Amino acid sequence: MKITDFVKIKNITLKNRIAIPPMVCFYWPDENCGVSQKNIEHYKALAEGGAGLIIVEATAITKRSRLHEAELGLWEDSQIEGFKKITEVIHANGAKTFIQLVHAGGNGIDKNADAPSTMLYWGDQNKGIEMTKERIETTTQDFVQAALRAKKAGFDGVEIHGCHGYLLSCFFNSRTNVRTDEYGKDKSLFAKEVLQAVRKACGDDFIVGIRLGAFEPLLEDGLEHAKAIAPFTDFIDASYGGNCDGFAPEGFPCSQAVYGASCIKKELPDMPVFCVHNINSREDVLAALKTGIDVVDIGKASLVDPAFPNHVINNEPAGQCLHCKNYCRWNPPQMANPKLRCPGADKWNKNSKTK
Repeated sequence: MKITDFVKIKNITLKNRIAIPPMVCFYWPDENCGVSQKNIEHYKALAEGGAGLIIVEATAITKRSRLHEAELGLWEDSQIEGFKKITEVIHANGAKTFIQLVHAGGNGIDKNADAPSTMLYWGDQNKGIEMTKERIETTTQDFVQAALRAKKAGFDGVEIHGCHGYLLSCFFNSRTNVRTDEYGKDKSLFAKEVLQAVRKACGDDFIVGIRLGAFEPLLEDGLEHAKAIAPFTDFIDASYGGNCDGFAPEGFPCSQAVYGASCIKKELPDMPVFCVHNINSREDVLAALKTGIDVVDIGKASLVDPAFPNHVINNEPAGQCLHCKNYCRWNPPQMANPKLRCPGADKWNKNSKTK
């Protein structure tokens, strides 16, 4: 399996096996959570970097479903035009693009948030209120309307956010979903309904996939969820779940999340499966592909070096994330300071002849 192999996802073809995963650029949108010029320039630089696929950052389906007050939204038609400018610069550079649609549930700004079961989040700061069936249906339609706007904006598809402890993740997870109705007995039901409704509304020429926790909360749960939703999704972008127990066998060459993704791929050999987490060099990319995974997500390394995919493909030196953790330029508090810079990017630009 080569980095430069084409990847077929339903009716589209990616030019290589590298994707840019959804990474939120906090504080960049305009006052209506719409696309700013800074957002457009950011995605233009990433598209010029050579990735086959760019998944635009987590974008809220309603105001109350935001994970942060200063993130992108796609809950009204006036926001479509800005996203058209993003899809245009991405397509102009030969990449395909999806947008990730999110409902943050209680892991966002809503103090009385939607949840599968009544619960507390973030050290009792947010309360999750058990959703009625009517509320579930309304939220499903919120996903549908956001997806339709994404299609009008020129995206090739959408990725429904179903991991990292956000709303759909909490429905998947037995530690947070203790319902006794059909949404508790079948913990993938809400996600299946969302995927099915979006696909029906947007048509067969539009890609509909999901970001799924491989551990939700355990690996065996994640594998069961993956198999349950397989008939309804065009791809699975695997990561960690919420409140989960991730692991990888001793000697496994990549992260726990990559291990989880490789297990999903073994269970679903015909499903396009993406992997993510701590892929920071050409060697990391090759190691991940050797597990059988179809597409490798390059996260923070692409923020350090937007041309990381081209450098890896051409076997050239590439920038690397320095794992600054809480001091990372890309964390929400730090992003509020426009003067703060990424040490990894500064080091790369200083030492590289191909800036």
